[in-house]
Amino acid sequence: MVPGTGRSALAAAIGLVLTVTGCTGRGEDSAFPGLKERSVLPGITVGVILSDPAASARWEDVDRPLLTDALSAQGLQPDVENSEGDATMFAAIADSMISNGVKVLVIAAPNNQVGALVAAKARAAHIPTIDYDYDRLNAGGSSDYSVSFDPVRAGDLQGRGLVRGIRGARVHGATVIELGGPQTDPTTPLLVQGARNVLQPRYDTGAYRLVASQSVEDNHRAGAVFEHLLTAGGGHVDGVLAAGDGVADAVIAVLRRKGLNGKVRVTGLGATPEALKAILRGDQFMTVFPSVDQQTTETAKLAGALARSDYAAAGRMVSMTLSGSTTHHKIRAILIPPVFITVNTVKQVIDSRLIDSHDVCDSELALRCDQLGISR
Repeated sequence: MVPGTGRSALAAAIGLVLTVTGCTGRGEDSAFPGLKERSVLPGITVGVILSDPAASARWEDVDRPLLTDALSAQGLQPDVENSEGDATMFAAIADSMISNGVKVLVIAAPNNQVGALVAAKARAAHIPTIDYDYDRLNAGGSSDYSVSFDPVRAGDLQGRGLVRGIRGARVHGATVIELGGPQTDPTTPLLVQGARNVLQPRYDTGAYRLVASQSVEDNHRAGAVFEHLLTAGGGHVDGVLAAGDGVADAVIAVLRRKGLNGKVRVTGLGATPEALKAILRGDQFMTVFPSVDQQTTETAKLAGALARSDYAAAGRMVSMTLSGSTTHHKIRAILIPPVFITVNTVKQVIDSRLIDSHDVCDSELALRCDQLGISR
């Protein structure tokens, strides 16, 4: 789940055109057809590098226009690019933006390593770096700031969701398996803290029994880990606290093979299309939705304060300070309150434009979407 200063505006004033190393005479990098020569933009420029494939509706259809509008509203000149998940292209775009003298760099890195590299380069050039998005904190990096969801509150919502789901199923002495996020992610213990604030009193009184609690390093391993824990626990569980929607999806796949899907209350985080579909089917009870509108607004406000060297204003925005798990570097975090999503509020995610309704309301779920008033 993430911080710098400014460069001379001389290049912007004279309109100097800088190119990325390896660009051809056609004004386009031969290795990356989408990476074109870009002139230094006028005014106070803030660079933004998104990093998921162009096919991802969220980045192109939601984050890009919202960030562009929010930065413009702060009197800033946005320069928004998408590296499409390619770490080498991400680094090349960053090099270009740093050379062009952006005042602030907002990054959603495809991995911790390239995020750390870019943040270090920006810091050397006295350019503040903001890590952006709920799962993009570079644990080993050197960014000064992060604008992200509130992980303690998200964990709290997951815990409350599990309690609500189990209560609705009228289960007494409920058994629970907890699958946490990667230990290398500094938000993992904060998610656990939030969930345990709700669940630990129930474990202590015996109202719930914790079968197992284990971190999962990636979604691909989550299914095997869960199946092992489920088998070791006697093949029965009432609730699964899954750290994210990817983990929840893996859990549901195991439950489906065993004929238990829809009978076990499963939490999640991220409000992905697959999670929303699972919620509509009844296989997943809830997820946590980060508010993109608020996140882009807060990111733009922070970028504006940093671009104008108003560090006092930037400091007043900070919610808490996190420590990278692999370094002692302090990350000043601005935390966005997440939103609790169940079957009755899936429409809220669709209405936010984060997810296209066509990615959720397929032929299998068309009638269910109609019943819930979700436009297709």
